[in-house]
Amino acid sequence: MNTSIYDKTAKGREEIATRRDGVAPRLRSLLVLIDGRRTEEELLRNVAGLGLTIAALHELLAGEYIVLSTSYVSMAEEPAEPPAAEPEPEPAPAPPAATQVQQFQSVYQFYNQTIKSTIGLRGFTLQLKVEKASSVDELRQLRAPYLEAVQKAKGSDTAAALALQLDRLLGFN
Repeated sequence: MNTSIYDKTAKGREEIATRRDGVAPRLRSLLVLIDGRRTEEELLRNVAGLGLTIAALHELLAGEYIVLSTSYVSMAEEPAEPPAAEPEPEPAPAPPAATQVQQFQSVYQFYNQTIKSTIGLRGFTLQLKVEKASSVDELRQLRAPYLEAVQKAKGSDTAAALALQLDRLLGFN
C-alpha cells in the first residue's frame, strides 16, 4: 500500500492566512488539515463527511497549495526496511472523524464571523491564530483571549451571549 504525506507550500500557507485565491470552503477545510504528518489515508478519512476524495488532494496539488512531502510503500509489499515516518496513534475514545471535522468547521466559522463583526481590525492577531489552528483543541485554547477581546470591544453582555454559543460549539455544555 502506498502511503503519501502532503505538506502545505508557501502558497498554501498564504491562502490559509489571507484567503487571497478564494479556495472553495470544502477544499480549504482539507488544506487546513494538511500538516506534513498526516497520511493521505488519514486526511481523506477526516474529510469523508464533506464528500471530498483523492480528487480534492489532486486539485490542491495542481493549484500548488500542497506538495507531496513523503511517499513510501508499506511493509506488506516491501518487508526489507520499514518506512521512516512513524504513524500517529489515535486515541480510541475520540468521536468519529466526520464529527471532528464538522465541529472544527463550525467553531472555525464562528470565530471568523464573530471576530470580524464584533472586534473588527483589532481582532487581526486573533484571526491569524484561528487560521493557524488545525484542531478543535487548538481552537478551544483561543476561547479566553477571544472572549476577553469581545468584552473589551462590545461589553460583557455581548461576550456572555457569544460565550454561550461558543461553549455549545466546543462541547462544553
